[in-house]
Amino acid sequence: MTENTFSLGEHRWMARALQLARRGYYTTRPNPRVGCLLIHSGAIVAEGWHERAGGPHAEIMALEKAGELARGATAILTLEPCGHHGRTPPCDQALIDAGVRSVVVAMQDPNPKVAGSGLQRLRDAGLGVRSGLMEAQAEALNPGFVSRMRLGRPRVRIKSACSLDGRTAMADGESQWITGEAARRDVHRLRAESCAIVTGIGTVLADDPRLTVRDAPLGEDMPQPLRVVLDSRLRMSPTAAILSEPGHTLVVTASSDSGARQALSDAGAEVVSVGGHADRLDLTAVLRLLGEREINDVLVEAGPELTGALLQSQLVDELIVYQAMHLMGSEARPLVELPGVEQMSDRLRLKLTDTRMVGNDLRLQLQPVTGEA
Repeated sequence: MTENTFSLGEHRWMARALQLARRGYYTTRPNPRVGCLLIHSGAIVAEGWHERAGGPHAEIMALEKAGELARGATAILTLEPCGHHGRTPPCDQALIDAGVRSVVVAMQDPNPKVAGSGLQRLRDAGLGVRSGLMEAQAEALNPGFVSRMRLGRPRVRIKSACSLDGRTAMADGESQWITGEAARRDVHRLRAESCAIVTGIGTVLADDPRLTVRDAPLGEDMPQPLRVVLDSRLRMSPTAAILSEPGHTLVVTASSDSGARQALSDAGAEVVSVGGHADRLDLTAVLRLLGEREINDVLVEAGPELTGALLQSQLVDELIVYQAMHLMGSEARPLVELPGVEQMSDRLRLKLTDTRMVGNDLRLQLQPVTGEA
């Protein structure tokens, strides 16, 4: 076989490895979700998957289960094995020491500093190495990790709920509840998938949200996602409900008001500064900050101003809209504010990737279209 030729059996084994990797969907952050099989004499002799950060990687789990059967086996891996000491020892050396004969990998590590080096060490040790089997499926399993490694920022998803006429709140700010219970449960699933939930100060002042995961799995002993409030002028109250919830709240500001900073710190928040102008934070700098903190996936739950600013800054990877089957009228507040869009050529184009009913509400998943449509 050539490097990029794979048998039907290898396709089946990789599909199983990807299935195993999904078992860590809610629990591995900030690490990627990874699955591993060990194949000997045409049969699976051990399986492993990464369960949580700080715990054994998928390769180690499989090697421990296989014992002596690992010698001469083929490892099927959804991601290139690590080759450095992090929270755990390097996995490429563990495969070599166990006597594994060959390795089939779905995708290389997207970190530009290490991509391919683990596979090269395996080759240098005499193992047969092939990569690229079901690569797209492996990337789709870890979009936030891939974004952080390649772009230096998390994957950004915006969640919005609106009426059929695209309204998110009545003129006086009343918004509970636009969508039904099933849609609200689905939002908690999205929160559980995320490393951080981001909102703006306008939403905090208007709704006093908690932004916690309640009706979805987080995994045993997993912390709540980081809560991030973008508050350029530090208008947030130290008594805000978000500060009374378990987990960590990060307030990002451009203000130098030491009194307000100290009050929020005393209430349990962490306050950090990024650049900004005209009462607006530098959103690129905010996402870079989150990337440096190993945040893979961000879920934005915010009002029309922050939603529009992120879209116009081309910092959004996916927009998830729950649309309720009712009309709220022309005086109600819009889904998004997009100042400067005056001609058809100024439109922000979106591509519909999925649509389905969630209870009585329609869920739309969309991706921004860049360049010519």
